[in-house]
Amino acid sequence: MFEKLDELIRRYEDIGREVEEPAVLSDPSRYAALMKEQSVLKPLADTYARYQACKKNIADSEELLPSESDEEMRALLKEELAASKEELPKLEQELKLLLLPRDEKDDRSVIVEIRAGTGGDEAALFAGELYRMYAHYAESRHWKVEILDSEEIGIGGMKNISFTVNGQGAWSRLKYESGVHRVQRVPVTESGGRIHTSAASVAIMPEVDDVEVHLDPNDCDIDTYRSSGAGGQHINKTSSAIRITHRPTGIVVTCQNERSQLQNKEEAFRVLRARLYEIEQEKQTSEEAALRKSQVGTGDRSEKIRTYNFPQGRVTDHRIKLTLYRIDQILDGDLDEIIDALITADQAIRLSRMEEREA
Repeated sequence: MFEKLDELIRRYEDIGREVEEPAVLSDPSRYAALMKEQSVLKPLADTYARYQACKKNIADSEELLPSESDEEMRALLKEELAASKEELPKLEQELKLLLLPRDEKDDRSVIVEIRAGTGGDEAALFAGELYRMYAHYAESRHWKVEILDSEEIGIGGMKNISFTVNGQGAWSRLKYESGVHRVQRVPVTESGGRIHTSAASVAIMPEVDDVEVHLDPNDCDIDTYRSSGAGGQHINKTSSAIRITHRPTGIVVTCQNERSQLQNKEEAFRVLRARLYEIEQEKQTSEEAALRKSQVGTGDRSEKIRTYNFPQGRVTDHRIKLTLYRIDQILDGDLDEIIDALITADQAIRLSRMEEREA
């Protein structure tokens, strides 16, 4: 571990010198790339400096203590020594977490797809609530939400909706949300007071660049049609909505949110690239299927990940056995406690695996 640390610290110091060179200062793209790399390494460098200072403090205190005759000074040295010995393993654990392989997609924006599952209108209502939950969460983190396509029902629910969440770190926080979400409650249409279970599936995909996915436009059938829903006379008169069918995979993407056909076409291709990227990632990790099943947030759309139980006022995440009794706040977008717990659990699994390899 410490060999790797020393190597990364040397790289951090090299970057500090390199960004001051005239050739780099005159090259904006090179300068930006180095500054980004430096910002990634800075938390590691700062923590390692604290770790080394803590170790030195322990060594100094242990060296001075035997020869110190002043009782007040001896008491102070013992106190500092005990505090440093307590702090050292915490800093070592922090360094191990910082050394975990970084997900290069963490800083990206995401595309979210929510589809009502079993449960009819009740499932569609729940899908609409999930959309609003994520929209409120995005707002709390100052991310921007843009609806790409939606199919609503008259009572305020949604059969499906796709939207982007644009903002730094969106993938790092939302990537754990893919899977089946269940709701248990008495539907408004239920006269007998019986609790029903309905479901909606959530898919979270990172935004991808053109170069990351091979997408031949000749493999796509592009159709236009009139948008549905609110929008006034413009929607009734213009065939601005876009449907793209990718023949090799059978994927169909629709987009009708933007007013222009060109904008809808661009947005639909963004979604198609993300779906193709997701398929490619699944192929690459198929050999590690058993490993992925043991991780938090495998991204499996069929995995039941969370239950929202209204009669008991609870939300349970089944992957980490976490239950919180504040369903209203969570559905209002207060997701940080759940997501932080998922990140911590995922880090613990990855850290354990890294330690096993080192052993």
